[in-house]
Amino acid sequence: MKRTLLLSLSLLFLLGSCVPKKKYAAIQASNETLKNKLEECNRGLNDCNSAKSVIEARLAEMQNKNEHLQDQVAQLNNTNAALLNNVGQMATLSAKEAQNLEKSLEQIKEQDLRIRRLQDALTKKDSVTLALVVSLKSSLGNLNDTDVVVNVEKSVVFISLSDKMVFTSGSTTISPRAKEVLSKVATVINSKPEMEVLIEGHTDNVPISRDCFKDNWDLSVLRATAITRVLQKDFGVDPARMTAGGRSEYVPLVANDSPENKSTNRRTRIVILPKMDQFYGMIEQGLKQASEME
Repeated sequence: MKRTLLLSLSLLFLLGSCVPKKKYAAIQASNETLKNKLEECNRGLNDCNSAKSVIEARLAEMQNKNEHLQDQVAQLNNTNAALLNNVGQMATLSAKEAQNLEKSLEQIKEQDLRIRRLQDALTKKDSVTLALVVSLKSSLGNLNDTDVVVNVEKSVVFISLSDKMVFTSGSTTISPRAKEVLSKVATVINSKPEMEVLIEGHTDNVPISRDCFKDNWDLSVLRATAITRVLQKDFGVDPARMTAGGRSEYVPLVANDSPENKSTNRRTRIVILPKMDQFYGMIEQGLKQASEME
């Protein structure tokens, strides 16, 4: 196409002087047409080259995807082979292994039963604790006294009696007001014969200065035994259910850094809790009933 155009131009140049103007104009028009066609062809060629590049890029992308798919197929084939191998191994499970598996399942079942029975026993114990707290607060409610606090910690009932209400300073003599409170507490304790009672004496960290007490250990223990005697002799609480103990200054509620805090730490706690042998008896009874049901 380029060669034809050059020949045409050469002829026009050679014959320009000897051809009429009309023909010369026609040749020029033809030449312009050819020039336009050449440009159109070049544009078409460029478009084709661009389209070719796009197609080649897409082809390369498809080849990459194909390679990736082939890798995935290979991985799936490997996984499938491994699964088939596992199935084959499981199919060869011996009768002894099957028996061991069955035994393990039975042990798990038995363990689950024990857990459920333990939960039932705990639920029953919590119900007893709740009833005890309701009884105590109902009995002590008319006192409206911050010196007597009833609370529950880990399913154990605690009755905290402030030192200023129960004893005079450095003494183990119980006040008439404290006996009024202990009378109400004893009524509830006597209504729960399945519960045990722990009486704890607590002091602040100020050393005792009286000759009749060697130290705060003595003071805390003797205060606990004083309350224990009142519960036993005045209000008929079974002594076999009670334990008296002293904690001295070593379990403070707050830091002993002010008169108010020291007063808080001087206290007596009456702890009411279920008898552990009866608690475990509930569990054993539950397990026995479950075995009979099977």
